[in-house]
Amino acid sequence: MLDIKFIIENKKAVKEAIKNKGIGLDLDAFLEVYAERNKLLLEIEKLKAEKNKLNDEISAVADKASLIVRGKEIKEKLLELEPKFKEVNIEFENLMAQIPNVYSPETPIGESAADNKEIAKAGKIPKFSFPIKNHIELGESLNIIDIEKGVKTSGFRGYYLKNEAVWLQMALIQHALHKMQEKGFNLMITPTIVRDFALFGSGHFPFGKDEVYELKNPGKDESGQELKEKFYLAGTSEPSLLAYFANQTLKEEELPKKVCGFSNCYRSEAGSYGKDTRGLYRMHEFMKVEQIVICRNNKEEAHKWFEDMREIAEEMLKDLQLPYRVIQICTADMGAGKYEMYDLETWMPSRHAYGETHSDSNMTDWQARRLGIKYKDKDGQVNFAYTLNNTVIASPRILIAILENYQKADGSVEIPKILRQYMPKGMDIIKPK
Repeated sequence: MLDIKFIIENKKAVKEAIKNKGIGLDLDAFLEVYAERNKLLLEIEKLKAEKNKLNDEISAVADKASLIVRGKEIKEKLLELEPKFKEVNIEFENLMAQIPNVYSPETPIGESAADNKEIAKAGKIPKFSFPIKNHIELGESLNIIDIEKGVKTSGFRGYYLKNEAVWLQMALIQHALHKMQEKGFNLMITPTIVRDFALFGSGHFPFGKDEVYELKNPGKDESGQELKEKFYLAGTSEPSLLAYFANQTLKEEELPKKVCGFSNCYRSEAGSYGKDTRGLYRMHEFMKVEQIVICRNNKEEAHKWFEDMREIAEEMLKDLQLPYRVIQICTADMGAGKYEMYDLETWMPSRHAYGETHSDSNMTDWQARRLGIKYKDKDGQVNFAYTLNNTVIASPRILIAILENYQKADGSVEIPKILRQYMPKGMDIIKPK
């Protein structure tokens, strides 16, 4: 959410963000609603002030008739205006929640993901002297992935990880958590069942509501009454991590807050009909280690954290010795709340292409305003903080890259050296069964 004063003073930039991010919103119409809201609010406040004055005067005069008549007129007028204000204010708040963040000067202007810009590449793409298998074929021959039974049990995009794949996935998670602790991040296992405010605050509502699972039977409260409130399954630990700091005013010396969350994640993938229908690339449920930073309201400082977080994601891929590239995301592909964004894409041999495995975003104060995350500076001034988020590791998607890049001619798969310390008895290879 943007500051209304900023919107008014930067109409051109906000209009460009609305257009280039593909948000269906008329800023001029929004500002008309804002003006109407303020007009009604001012009229209501004047009438209430007059009503209070009449109440004070009525006890001090002998002839109360005219004051009583005026009091009734005010009451009737308020009965007319207050519902009208409530209706206009709801419209204002709904529109305000849809106004996107402006984007950085470095962000490419684009109409689709095709306009994203490659800015870096690392690692050597492997050349195989034998016909390669994709991760589905490898999973079957190694007896470590079962998609057929997963679909039977869980429906479309269901899967089982088995045997060594279980150890491999947990090794990835452990390595990520160890790295984040070494980087000075506080570790959390976060709630995956969340309230509306957490998803609104992170910006997943209203924009990505179709991608979020809603619980139809949320349970009962402590008195045994059915819960009427809506609850949802989070698609990342980002909403929970941010909500931990909601409606708090931190001290400047407490910043930056560096927090890392591990959770199961759930996404309906409603907007991905027909895409990646086979394999582990696009799943309804997965595991993820996510990091957030809450820092001072300073663009230079936030950009430094943005680059530092990208480096952490790159470190993970370098640790795994996987080829990857860094993509600077264009306006149309970056999402409403983002000021600047990178994706890291890892080489997946069977796709003959890179596939997205990490995402790094600078949100400036857009999320903090929605969640009320503030800090008091050394001069006693209260500011909204800046927030950033980044994928440390997400699995099982990353298993595609590991299995396919590390496969051998005999059908076995070598385990990345960095992960062997977490495998049983230092296992270094997965052999066909």
